[in-house]
Amino acid sequence: MSPQTQEQIPLLMKSCADAVNQRLSDIFDDNKKSYGCDNVIDTAMRYGCLNGGKRIRPFLLIQTASLFNIGLHQSLHAAAAIEMVHSYSLIHDDLPAMDDDDTRRGQPTLHKKFDEATAILAGDALLTLAFETLASEQTAIDASTRCVLIMKLAKASGAYGMVGGQMLDLLFEKQDVYDDMITHMQHLKTGCLFDFSCQAATILGNATQQETQALYGYSQQIGLLFQITDDLLDYTGDSKIIGKKIGKDASRHKASIVASMGITQAQQHCQMLSDQACAHLKIFGRKATILKKLAKFIINRVA
Repeated sequence: MSPQTQEQIPLLMKSCADAVNQRLSDIFDDNKKSYGCDNVIDTAMRYGCLNGGKRIRPFLLIQTASLFNIGLHQSLHAAAAIEMVHSYSLIHDDLPAMDDDDTRRGQPTLHKKFDEATAILAGDALLTLAFETLASEQTAIDASTRCVLIMKLAKASGAYGMVGGQMLDLLFEKQDVYDDMITHMQHLKTGCLFDFSCQAATILGNATQQETQALYGYSQQIGLLFQITDDLLDYTGDSKIIGKKIGKDASRHKASIVASMGITQAQQHCQMLSDQACAHLKIFGRKATILKKLAKFIINRVA
C-alpha cells in the first residue's frame, strides 16, 4: 500500500467518524428532549456508543452511497443507525455471559462502568433506537424506501444474521469445526452488517441489479476480511493500541480461520479476499477508488 493510501484512508475515516458521532449525539439529544429519557440510561447509551471506534460500517455505507451521488448529509442517518446496532452488539458481547471483557477501546466495558442490568438495557435501547432512526424521514423521504431499509437491517442483525452468528460462535467453542463452518459463522456474526452497509447505499441510491450484485460480492469479501484481521490482532496485536486484552480467543478455544490455518496462511487468505473484493468493483471504475483502498487498508490495520 502506497504512502498516499496510508494517509488518505485514516483521514477520510476520521472525518466520517466525526460526522457520525455528531449525528449520533444529535439523535440522543433529540430523543432526550422529546421523551425525557431517564438520565442513567441516556448516559449509558452515550457511553456505549460514543466511546471511540473506527466507524467502519458507517464509512462503508457513506462511501458506497457516494457511488450513486448520495451526499454525506443524506446517508448519515442510515449510517448512525447501523453504528447503534454495532454498538449494542459490542455491549452485549462484552457481558460476563458472553465474552466477559473488562475493557473496550481502552475504557471499562459498559457493565464494568455501570452494572450488568444497565448494560443489557442500554444495548436494548440502542437496538430499538436504530430502527426508530431508520423510520425517520431524515433517512429517506419515501416511506417504502425506509421500510426496505428496516427490513434489511432486521434480517442482518437478527437470528439469521449477526445474533445467529454470535450463537454459533459460542457453540463452536465446545466442538470441532471445519473452515467452511467458521466462514459461515463469521459471515453471520460480522459480514451481515457489512452487507447491510452496502445494501443500504444501493437502496438509497436506486442502484441497478448489476451494481447491487457487484457491491454484494464486495461486501461479502470485506466482511470476512475484517473479521479475520480482527482475529489476527488477537494473536499479533498490541493491547495498548487495540484497547482490549489480547490472547483471549485462543485461551477460550474460539473457532477462527487463524486458529485453523495458522497466522501466515490466514494473512495470505486476507490478501486473496482483498483482491477478490476489489475485483467486484470493476464496473464502477475510478469512482470506487476509495472502496478499493479500504480493502487494502484493512489488511494492514493495527486496531
